[in-house]
Amino acid sequence: MTVGLDIGTMNIVSARMENDVIQTKRIRDAFLDLPKMAKKVLRMSGASFVERDHEIFLLGDNALDMANVFGKEVRRPLSQGLVSPSETDSLEVLGFLIKEVLGEAEDGETCFFSVPAPPIDNKSKDIIYHRGIFTRIVSDLGYNAHASNEAMAIIFSEAVKENFSALSFSFGSGMTNVALAFNGIEGMTFSIERGGDWIDHGAAQSIGAKRARICAIKEAGVDLLDPKNREEEALTFYYKALINYVLSWVGSEFKAKQLDRVLTKRVPIILSGGTSTAINFETLFREEFESRNMGIKISDIRSASDPLNSVAKGLLVQALNEEEE
Repeated sequence: MTVGLDIGTMNIVSARMENDVIQTKRIRDAFLDLPKMAKKVLRMSGASFVERDHEIFLLGDNALDMANVFGKEVRRPLSQGLVSPSETDSLEVLGFLIKEVLGEAEDGETCFFSVPAPPIDNKSKDIIYHRGIFTRIVSDLGYNAHASNEAMAIIFSEAVKENFSALSFSFGSGMTNVALAFNGIEGMTFSIERGGDWIDHGAAQSIGAKRARICAIKEAGVDLLDPKNREEEALTFYYKALINYVLSWVGSEFKAKQLDRVLTKRVPIILSGGTSTAINFETLFREEFESRNMGIKISDIRSASDPLNSVAKGLLVQALNEEEE
């Protein structure tokens, strides 16, 4: 009777325990407006959509696929990890997307849902409105809603053998979230306003391409150590720049809080999130980390066993623990 819900800028993922096996369900966090005449065809195809007065919003992967075919840009309910202030239709769309993967609660189920930490590189932003909106959406579906940090969830899903002690990186689309925990106790969390969308935007702008096309190339699989063409080369430049930017902030925070001195045991670095699934991302991250000589005691650097679903699974672990108490 519990569920974990990862609300990401690119994907929304739920995780439930069914017959002692974790089952996940995903939908793309995107939509595209179409004329109302498309309604009959969409019904025949079984695509998910929301109907408005004079238009239809095509949802999920279908929206991204159609955008690529017709050279359009999809609309995104979230921007840089938070509810988009410029998308007036975002709240209605988000409610439908979450219902698609979550369903309505039965007998007061508990749902732990992900929220980012406040961005460290933009002090003018907070997560109060974002957290409140999703608390309402999840509660309206009948769940006991609990907000939980995104990067901490990775530690709960991926660092069991280390007693939930790790430094985790959630490389998402809108943001990169970072957390440090000792025995499950949060020691440091923050987010950075750069992620996969920042890579797409920079790479597309630099070579005069559509973001949707660059995103499609990236998701098809890019080898960061062996780019095959101009688009892939642009992507590798921005991947490297993102990793360096994130590590700069991590180094600054470790020094400011003197965490390098109090970190008495070696902990693993765990890499997760959709942006981290590029080929050789882990190798590139390790090279950049080791070249900096940051003085952080680590045992190893590894990718999450299930990067696209690790946040949802970690939230489920927390929800199950809450139920037991």
